[in-house]
Amino acid sequence: MQSQLINCSVCLPADGTLPKHQPHLTTLKHIISLAGRIMATPVTGFRLVNSSTLPAIGLGTFQGDDGNEKVKNIVKAAIQAGYRHIDGAAAYDNEKAIGDAIKESSIPRDELFVTTRLAQSWHEPKDVERALDLSLKALSLEYVDLYLMHFPHAYLPGPNIGTIRHPSGNGKPVIDYERSRKYTETWQAMEKLVDSGKAKAIGLSNFNILKTKRILEVARIRPAVNQVEAHPYFPQHELLAFCEKEHIHLMAHQLLGGKPVGVVAPHADIPGPLFDTKITQIVDQTDMTPAQLILSWAVQRGTSVIPKTSNESRLLRISVLRH
Repeated sequence: MQSQLINCSVCLPADGTLPKHQPHLTTLKHIISLAGRIMATPVTGFRLVNSSTLPAIGLGTFQGDDGNEKVKNIVKAAIQAGYRHIDGAAAYDNEKAIGDAIKESSIPRDELFVTTRLAQSWHEPKDVERALDLSLKALSLEYVDLYLMHFPHAYLPGPNIGTIRHPSGNGKPVIDYERSRKYTETWQAMEKLVDSGKAKAIGLSNFNILKTKRILEVARIRPAVNQVEAHPYFPQHELLAFCEKEHIHLMAHQLLGGKPVGVVAPHADIPGPLFDTKITQIVDQTDMTPAQLILSWAVQRGTSVIPKTSNESRLLRISVLRH
C-alpha cells in the first residue's frame, strides 16, 4: 500500500493540483504561488505501508541539549497542545525523559505514535533486539510505532553498553567500516522486531536512493519510512519521487532550519528558511508565521514533519493540529 495523505488539504491550490518534483530554484516560487490559497483544514496524517497512521506533524527532540527535565517538559507540553507523534533516538540520550513525559501526560498509548532509532554502535545483528529492549525500558513502553536505523554507517562500540568508542584526544566516533558495508544485515535483524511485536513498523533514516535500493533488494519487510533532511533549500525532489514510487513515506527533519553540525557548522552563514526574505515577504500577506507556511508546504507535498523546539513558549500552534 502506498503512503497516502489522509484528510490533508493544507496549502493546496484551488484546483487541487500540485506541481511536484520541481527544480530546486522553483521551490520558493511554488510557496509563493500557494500564499493566497492557504486553507487551514484538519490534518490527521499519512497511511504507512503497514496500514498504521503517521501523524503529519510531530515533535522532534534532536539537540534537546537543555537537559532531560527540559525535554520532558517540552514533550508534555507538546502532547497537551495536540501533538501525537514524538520522535526520539537512543543516540539523543533522551528516551527516559520522553517516556516520563508520556507517562505523566496520561494519554492512551494507542493515541500516540512514538518513533525511536537504532544507535550506530548497535548495528551488529545480534545486538539489534537488545538495543530496542533498552529503548523500550527507557521509554517505559511495550512497543514503538516506528523503529529507524539512524544512519547506514556504523560506529565501533565503546567499553560500556550503548557507548561509542572515541580515540584518545580525538573526540570523534570511530567508524566501523566493515559493519557499515553490511547495513542490509542490520535491516534483516530489525525485521525480527516487527515479528515479535516490539516495533509496529521499521524504517530508515538518512538513507539516499542507492542505499535504500540495497535495502529493498533484501527486504522481507519493506521500510515504512525514510527520514531525511528536507526543506525549501534542500527539497529532495528525486528522493521524494523515488520513495513515492516504492511506497516509502518520506519524513522531513531540519525543515525549519537547525543548529549546524559537523564540517558545515563553521561555514553556515545562510539565514535559514525561517528568516529568508522571500518567505517573510509572503507571510506578511497572510495570517501565518514563517514556520506555519513552511510546515504547510511540506505537508501538502506529501512529507510528514518533526519540528523541534526547546522553548515551551515557542511550541508550534498551528491550526492543522486540530483533532
